Amino acid sequence: MHVCVFLQHEEASIKMFDYLLEENGLKPVMEQYGLEIKDKKENDLVFIKGMIDDTQKKTAQHKQYPGREKEKSFLYEIVSNKETGIDVDKFDYFARDCHHLGIQNNFDHQRFIMFARVCDVNGSKHICSRDKEIENLYDIFHTRHSIHRRACQHKIKMAVEIMIKDALLLADKDPYIQIEISNGNGTSEKVPLSKAKDKMEAYIKLTDQVIERILNSSSDSLKEAREILHRVMTRDLYRCVGQATKKEEPKMSGEMRESLNKMVKGILEGGEGEFEVIVVPLDSGKEDNDPISKAFFYRKDNPNKAIPIAEPEVKKKHKQEKLVRMRTAHKTRLTKQ
Repeated sequence: MHVCVFLQHEEASIKMFDYLLEENGLKPVMEQYGLEIKDKKENDLVFIKGMIDDTQKKTAQHKQYPGREKEKSFLYEIVSNKETGIDVDKFDYFARDCHHLGIQNNFDHQRFIMFARVCDVNGSKHICSRDKEIENLYDIFHTRHSIHRRACQHKIKMAVEIMIKDALLLADKDPYIQIEISNGNGTSEKVPLSKAKDKMEAYIKLTDQVIERILNSSSDSLKEAREILHRVMTRDLYRCVGQATKKEEPKMSGEMRESLNKMVKGILEGGEGEFEVIVVPLDSGKEDNDPISKAFFYRKDNPNKAIPIAEPEVKKKHKQEKLVRMRTAHKTRLTKQ
């Protein structure tokens, strides 16, 4: 049995930041440019990490925002905003992904920045938007939903992702695929793929070259992994057998699995096969909550007063939706379409 433990991208970013600081000798350079990096709670390194992962700001009482005073609390909403999800991380990948996917991006980030204003909210500073920009903010989450439905959670993309995952899991114990890193004392060690996330020197080497090494290998122990990747290359993908909108949390009991097995028996080669059930969330990023309800606004006639969105205006446009997909897995072939 394989157990996969994944890093959240904020956590991985902070670990990578620490590694790059040491590996490239960046601390003296940062000091030359006037950044405070010495070992104390309130310094620029702490602030940068807090910008990447705003959960780090939740500390004790008065020093609520490590790296900056409380008056600068709004700075922690720029890169990673866990309250509303309105941050430049989304602005960046919306523009990039929509451009390359040919999807219309209706959100105007330049207009958002033009109307953004810092206001006091219960003693803390927050980035607020003009009240007339509510529609523009809803377009953020409409765009996110569209990207996830049409690309990130598309059944073909998900099939390729799962197949690559299966191939990497099968290759994890093979010594040929392990990544060599330095121990810092003139010796080296080899790290399996599943442990690379704990060693940033190995982590940065997890590029497409790993896939190429598996495909070009002749090791018998990599035979199954090669077969899966070859199927990806030839578009012989795992098939989505069926899809439905989830109404309640599915429980994969033995009885349910047996029922599903009987349902697909007629289309699986030899009457047997492997399959898995996947729950695909499609929402605003806040599950069934309206993210705009957490945002604050100001009016033209009183630009310094922050106000929440009026309850009647909360449109619930982005109510959470979940799809349940059943797809074939490794070694399974369909005889009918």
